[in-house]
Amino acid sequence: MTSTPTHHAVAIVGAGLGGLTLARVLHVHGIEAVIYELEANRNARTQGGMLDIHEDSGQEALHAAGLHDRFRALVHPGGEATRVVDPQGTVRLREADAGDGTRPEVERGQLRDLLLDSLPEGTVRWGSKVTGARTLGGGRHEVTLADGTAFTTDLLVGGDGAWSRIRPLVSPATPAYTGISFIESDLLDADTRHPESAALIGGGSFFCLGDGKGILAHRESDGSLHIYTALKTGPDWLGTIDFTDTDTAKKAVLAPFDGWADSLRALIADADGALVPRHIHALPVGHRWDRVPGVTLLGDAAHLMSPFAGEGANLAMLDGAELGRAIAAHPGDTEAALTAYETALFPRSEASAAESAGSLDLMFGDRGLERLLGVFAAHGQQ
Repeated sequence: MTSTPTHHAVAIVGAGLGGLTLARVLHVHGIEAVIYELEANRNARTQGGMLDIHEDSGQEALHAAGLHDRFRALVHPGGEATRVVDPQGTVRLREADAGDGTRPEVERGQLRDLLLDSLPEGTVRWGSKVTGARTLGGGRHEVTLADGTAFTTDLLVGGDGAWSRIRPLVSPATPAYTGISFIESDLLDADTRHPESAALIGGGSFFCLGDGKGILAHRESDGSLHIYTALKTGPDWLGTIDFTDTDTAKKAVLAPFDGWADSLRALIADADGALVPRHIHALPVGHRWDRVPGVTLLGDAAHLMSPFAGEGANLAMLDGAELGRAIAAHPGDTEAALTAYETALFPRSEASAAESAGSLDLMFGDRGLERLLGVFAAHGQQ
């Protein structure tokens, strides 16, 4: 005998920053929601590096969630500093942290913990891998899980990232490779174990660009340096490297950087632990969909973009906050709430995706370093 699926008024797929923000804002307004998350528990994997939380998006979301004061306690002092270096190791730009708090740096994991701890116990259903979703009619949907169970919901929100299982309900779009590949690595306890690299990077963000490649980095609040080695290359290049053999992988990743300063090459050569390869994908700029009753998307599921505008996490959180506020503002009228949310979502995300794509072209195109310095100079004048 088949059991009746569990039913939820509001179900969110994905416990990323966007889904958690939505659940928190709904909770603030007295609306119950549940989150189904693939990961086994909150500590199943590390949550990535530092995020700069923008005043008009991520911080706005934290205000809506009633968490901004607690967020301020997590900010990494000095994290808004910026340094730009050329491939010969010459510092071309050095900006101190202005201390104005408009884009403070915080660890992604600590921000996620802040949101998780603000939710009622049991809100997140860990270890729940979504395998598919279908429309039942009347705005209701059924979602199936890998363990063979299912649930139904009156409002389904896909916050499940780049390869969303919910997106096909509203859109046939899939992410495409942007032409940029990343290799992530870390230098741990940098001031003690890697003092020259620590001095090179400085206290915040770091950029070095040249000939369609670059080394990007930032200092973490635990004293480590997180390094992103970036190359404009075909989608198959990462597959030619054996990342299970770290020494061999380092040599392969360093090869395109022949002729760069030894201090820059050391950021890769001296990495502690394994190198992590990543293809950078994006949805089409201006991705949108027709209104489908009872379902919507937020974050990367809605508008995956490259990281070169620094907007991904900020937009995901703002999406969650704005959707939560729209639901609260239209009690009993889900379609009015979703229409209001998507009407603002589409132009907002299109503008950020266009900025991100433009920054990618600028940084990894001809004269990328000089053009980036020009951007910083223009911002400084403003």
